[in-house]
Amino acid sequence: MISAILKRLFDLTASIIGLTLLLPIFAILALAVKLDSPGPVFYRGLRAGLFGKAFRIFKYRTMVLDAHKLGGPSSSADDPRITRMGAFLRRYKLDELPQLLNVLKGEMSLVGPRPEVVEEVLLYTAEEKGLLEVRPGITDWASILFRNEGEILRGSSDPHAAYREKIRPEKIRLGLEYVRRRSFMTDFKIILKTLKAIVE
Repeated sequence: MISAILKRLFDLTASIIGLTLLLPIFAILALAVKLDSPGPVFYRGLRAGLFGKAFRIFKYRTMVLDAHKLGGPSSSADDPRITRMGAFLRRYKLDELPQLLNVLKGEMSLVGPRPEVVEEVLLYTAEEKGLLEVRPGITDWASILFRNEGEILRGSSDPHAAYREKIRPEKIRLGLEYVRRRSFMTDFKIILKTLKAIVE
């Protein structure tokens, strides 16, 4: 109970500081997204959160308008739906920064299993539903391991099928491992390794 309170206090403090310090960068990126292609600045896809409660995620839009009508939920690095600015944002994970707003609202944590679309969560096995016992996060072990997910799926005729075969099993395993062994020190290690992976 105490560890959960400390984690929430850390998330709240970090999100407030992050949003304040990064405000100028947020504004520049928002303008770049808007000027690069028609459509909204943010992508607000529906995701399953703590205990399966649905929420709308904040991400900078990296695809063309109505991309969901042109393809599936997974995308490769060579997906034609990705905009020029979107490719840049994805490369450096900058499209994920607005999720600090989700952390501030209590819908996400800095660290935790990445949130899945509701349709995928409805297919979870009894064991996989254990992922819903914690708030989803901006980063986790799987985010680091599969930081080049788009490249892994590059050239796939069906990126979502390739995702389910090449990425999903290990992503689920790592997520469940995190839920079982979560701690403040584990979160700190994941944050440091994530920052290292981004700058490499």
